Order: sequence, then C-alpha cells, then structure tokens
Amino acid sequence: MDYLPIFVKLKGRPCLVVGGGEVAWRKTRMLMKAGAEVTVVAPDADDDVVDAADRCELVWQKEVFTKRHLNTMFLVIAATNNPLVNQLIFQAADARHILVNVVDDTPKCSFILPSIIDRCPVVIALSSSGKAPVLTRLLREKLETLIPSHIGRMAVLAGEFRNTLRKKLTTLIRRRKFWEMAFNGRFNSLVAAGNEQGAKDELEKLTSSVPSEGEVALIGAGPGAPSLLTLRALQLMQQADVVLYDYLVSDEIIELCRRDARLICVGKRAYCHSISQKKTNALLVKYAQEGKRVVRLKGGDPFMFGRGGEELQVLKEAGVSFQVVPGITAAAGSTAYAGIPLTHREHAQTAMFITGHLRKENDNFRWATMARCRQTLVIYMGLMKSGYIQQKLIHHGRDPLTPIAIIENGTRTNQKIFKGILSDLESLAGGVSSPALIIVGEVVQLADQLSWFGQRALNTASDLYAPSVVNLG
Repeated sequence: MDYLPIFVKLKGRPCLVVGGGEVAWRKTRMLMKAGAEVTVVAPDADDDVVDAADRCELVWQKEVFTKRHLNTMFLVIAATNNPLVNQLIFQAADARHILVNVVDDTPKCSFILPSIIDRCPVVIALSSSGKAPVLTRLLREKLETLIPSHIGRMAVLAGEFRNTLRKKLTTLIRRRKFWEMAFNGRFNSLVAAGNEQGAKDELEKLTSSVPSEGEVALIGAGPGAPSLLTLRALQLMQQADVVLYDYLVSDEIIELCRRDARLICVGKRAYCHSISQKKTNALLVKYAQEGKRVVRLKGGDPFMFGRGGEELQVLKEAGVSFQVVPGITAAAGSTAYAGIPLTHREHAQTAMFITGHLRKENDNFRWATMARCRQTLVIYMGLMKSGYIQQKLIHHGRDPLTPIAIIENGTRTNQKIFKGILSDLESLAGGVSSPALIIVGEVVQLADQLSWFGQRALNTASDLYAPSVVNLG
C-alpha cells in the first residue's frame, strides 16, 4: 500500500493553495467544500478565485509565494505552471512536516487527492497512487451509477437512531445484525421513496426482530484464485464476526474477509503442530452459541475431501443453524487452468476423484477400478504417497507410459505444472510443494493444445520419458 487512505477533517483548518488558474480553482473549491479556511497565493487569478475572494469565501494574497506563506498552514497544494516554484513549495513544506501535494507530480506529494464519490455523509475515495488517474476516473464513473443517491440520507437517519439503538440492543453483534437488516430491507426502500417518517418507524420495529442466535456458514473458497470465489461466499465473508480458515485458503481470499473479523487458522499440515478436528468443531459451536456469525472457510469445495459433512454433523447435534456455500473444487479449477479437460470423448469417458491419504496396512481401495485406461484419475493430497500410488496403479494394469501432471498452486499466479509419465510419478512429486493435485490419464497430453492461463503455453517435453515443469506465474 503506497498511501494510507484516511479521511481528514478540514473544517476550520488553514489550507494554502499556490496558483490562481483553473486547476488551482478546482483544488480550492474542493477544500472549501470540506470547510477549510483557504488562502490562495498567486500574482494573478481567474475570475472564479477573484469572485470567491470578493464574497469572503477565501483569502487571496496577490503576490508570489515565499516560505512565510506556510506559517500556520495545515496542508498546501501547489498548482502553478512553474516547475521551479512547485519544487520550492514542496521542499519548504516537506521540511516543516506540512502535508503537501504538487499537482500532477506524484514524487513531490506527501498526500494525494483521490477521485471522490460524494453521497454526504457517505464519501467514497478512489486512488491509483498517482499511477493511472484515467483508470481511477473510469472506476468512479462506474461506481457513480451503482450507488443510489439516497445513500447519504439513509446514513443521516441511521446516525440519528444510533443512541436509541444502543439502549435497545446492548451487544455490538446484535446492533451489527440490526443495521444489516435495515440497510438491506424495507428501511432502505422507504428512504429511497422519500418516506422518512415511515423509515424511522421501520427502524423502531426492527429492534424487536433481531435474532440473538449465531450461525455457521460453511464456505468453499475455491482452488485459490480470488476471482473464482462465489458472490454468496464473498457476501458472507464480509459479514462474519469470526472466520476459521484452512492453510489451503490463499492470502488474497483471506484479505476479502471483514476487516474487524477475528481470523483463526485451523489448518492441518503434515508433520506440523495443528489444531485437531475436535478442537475445530468445538470452536465452531462455541462462537455460534455466543451469537456470532461464523464462517468456516475451506479450500476448494467443503464437501470434497474437506470434512465439511463431519463438521455439519457436529453443528446439527449442538442445535446450531448453518448454511453451505459450495466452492469450485481443486479438480475442476486447477485442471481447467492447466488446459486439462477431465473428460474427453477420445481420451476419457469417466473421471474419478480420490484422496492420497492412504494406509498401506488397511488399503481397501479398488485399485483395479482405479487403474482402468481411458479414465482420468484426480488424486488429492497424494504427494507423500506418490510412490505407493505409482506402484499400485502399474501393478493393477495402468500403462507406465500413461501421461501424468502434477499441478502446484493451481489457478494462482504462481501456478506450476509438472508433466511426465506414470512411471515418473514418485520422482516428479519429489520436486513439488503443496498444495498440489495429481492428474493421471490420457487427457493430460491435451494441455499442450489447450493451455491458456499464464503468459505462455505449456512446453511439450521433447522426450516422453523426461518430465517437464512449466511455471505459469
């Protein structure tokens, strides 16, 4: 983050604008709108500045800039057409630790002015840190069409009701639920229709209908790319009081959770200390029974080797309400991003998903079924048992020359694809890090044609017996 976005109260604060042209007037007018006491320093000024000075809305000092003009100033904007003057202003202000902005010269700015969507008291600011102001303007235009004009008035009415609400609903969690119900319900519609008295009455009614019970949302975060998160998942993540997440959930997705939500990692990794499933179940019940909205965030889909069903059984026994938001499972997401179709009329009529958490002493897998040709085998969590899987598949009839791929960090910007043949599986897996997915089947060879994600297509190994690795990051 190049700049910290903050909203500064300028009402009554002395602010300086150096320059009297059109650009300077735009900046001056913005400061005046925020209630600042503006002084304009410029030998000459446009009519707008002169008229505003005549109306005593600002002070115009008809002179060239000197360092003394910075005395008592809170911030300064340099908007002259003279680079040397702008440089002098920046150096003098920066030396005094005064916030300074030199228009269209980002390196000489200790603060920048964002593009603003004003629905007072709701204000939305957009910035590209000075890198792409036209892009910011285009985004602002899109948001202007999406944000209703009555949002500001709705915020005013909500502010007037806050003290009353604190007396009626004593917990923060119940007040948050109240406002979400209000802003998404009839209160919103009444304000939009201009019926403010009806809107106030609706707030009074809502205070008696806020649920005190908590709920758990079991959410699939998908294979890793934030763009593959479902809309419903994002909505619930931004409403959550507590988020329990696994290691497989990417940092980019975690960042999309509500800022003040409590984030708890309950992931499990081989050979690492981690929270037990029993402890995870207990935490879900505990926070829900405290009235909190809990999100249980799992990589991929929670019902695909994610123990989602087990966790819901515990919640059901405890009488905790829950809902499920499915996610794109790694088998579908990662193979699609690698250009490997799970089925194809000429190569695979079936696809099987299995877990690599196998126990040699109690192996009840039907390996003969797994080893059939012309089917795609997708193996989750199979790196550690890759040698055993390779041995079993070949022993039960799968051709050692069957194409395979291991997809590391599928769908993410650091995605890697390791390709080879079945007899290479154990050695190939030795150079791969989790999370990874093993694909066995003739469809793997289609990746050379169908690769699309990343800056270049997959490379074809020159020797079928020599595995290849491609980094699509």
